[in-house]
Amino acid sequence: MFKEYGEYDALGLGELIRKGDVSPKDVLDAALAVANERNPEINALIHRFDERAYRQIEQGLPDGPFKGVPFVLKDLLACFAGEPLRMGSRGICVTPDYDSELVRRYKASGVNIFAKTNTPEFGLIITTEPKSFGPSHNPHKHGYSTGGSSGGSAAAVAAGIVPMAHGGDGGGSIRLPASWCGVFGLKPSRGRNPLGPDNGEDWQGAVAEHVLTRSVRDSAAMLDCSSGVELGAPYNIAPSKERFLAATQREAQPLRIAVSKRPMVKTVVDADVLAAVDLTVHQLRKLGHHVEETDPQIDADQLWRDFFVVVCAEVASMVERYRRLYGAAGVAKFEPATKNMAMLGRSFSAADLVTAKRGWHDVQLAMGRLLADFDVMLCPTVPTPAEPHGVLPNTQFEAFLMLASHRFNIGKLLLRSGLVEQMAGPLLAKMAFTIMGNVTGLPAMSVPLYLSKNGLPIGMQFTGRMADEATLFNLAAQLERELGFTC
Repeated sequence: MFKEYGEYDALGLGELIRKGDVSPKDVLDAALAVANERNPEINALIHRFDERAYRQIEQGLPDGPFKGVPFVLKDLLACFAGEPLRMGSRGICVTPDYDSELVRRYKASGVNIFAKTNTPEFGLIITTEPKSFGPSHNPHKHGYSTGGSSGGSAAAVAAGIVPMAHGGDGGGSIRLPASWCGVFGLKPSRGRNPLGPDNGEDWQGAVAEHVLTRSVRDSAAMLDCSSGVELGAPYNIAPSKERFLAATQREAQPLRIAVSKRPMVKTVVDADVLAAVDLTVHQLRKLGHHVEETDPQIDADQLWRDFFVVVCAEVASMVERYRRLYGAAGVAKFEPATKNMAMLGRSFSAADLVTAKRGWHDVQLAMGRLLADFDVMLCPTVPTPAEPHGVLPNTQFEAFLMLASHRFNIGKLLLRSGLVEQMAGPLLAKMAFTIMGNVTGLPAMSVPLYLSKNGLPIGMQFTGRMADEATLFNLAAQLERELGFTC
């Protein structure tokens, strides 16, 4: 038994395998042993295919930097031929006969995929407590949320089942669970990683996929493997001037860093989180960076409303597409929040959607102006540490109101009345610092630097210029080296 499995990151395991110190089978055995021990208590993995993983070793894994490293996929956008895709829903179960382009690139890196991870239904809320598979538990405190929608993946990494796991981010869904579970999570620039062949873009460009990791260098090395132009994609962003892994290895340069504590959704920021920001500022200055407090010139109330209109319109389209593909019986099993968002989306006009997208441009321009003067912006990743289960999902009464509004199609009236804000407020509040990155498409990362007084992780978020993940990786590697991570 390879007892030292948990002491290595993904590149470290790949190096051991490459040198012949351990075999891919030894490493898989170790990963499955940890999964058998930890997963029953945290519910991070919802579908395993151990025998297939052993067969993949026998057939020969590609000779990439992660050859033989155990890996898991978030059960949402990632199609893995021959394995069911449920998307956290009771109403959908399909088995694709093809790999998503991103999965194809992951496989080329050499990883050995052996499981799918838990996610909220269609990734729509920021806690992983789906009715289909039950809640994922935070490895730092049982009964607490892992965040979402990549909560299962974050928990699998934090629990030591794998050193690296696939995730996706449409409103903070990589960064938020990374913060709550105490791992590293970077959302790359819009268009950096592929979303095809099923999507050119998702949520009007808000969604980006990448990995959650224990180390910065693993995230950088995987982005080297996965990024690049995709046939038919709507974006072709500038390639990085250097390899992302190389960016983690070069000497850190002094940066101009803006710091903002102003949330983009009305909420109270936890005292421990604010203290962590202040400590980060102090430590960054000690490391030679120039840090200046300033806020982007953004209408915060308009930002969340524009984001909400776009996402609800996307959900309405998704539900109608699934109704055509899989029938009304499956759609009837969707959760109340999904049905209600679809109803709200149907109540908005095409003009409402275009107006909301124009609002996104205003945010992009404001952040472009701020980042013309600064290299990166620092803020909390999430306003609070992890919440207990049952706090963020809608109450039974709110679920009843959602179903009623879904049946009577009164979406615009609800939005004007403030009831939507009341019901969605607790969820939106947790995204108060992350949705800006999805609206703008800028790269952003959550760095696991602190623990709350109750021992729960607190991540710090850094947002960079478009297509400049290299600067973020360089800074994160310096923080990892000089301050250490909580994972």
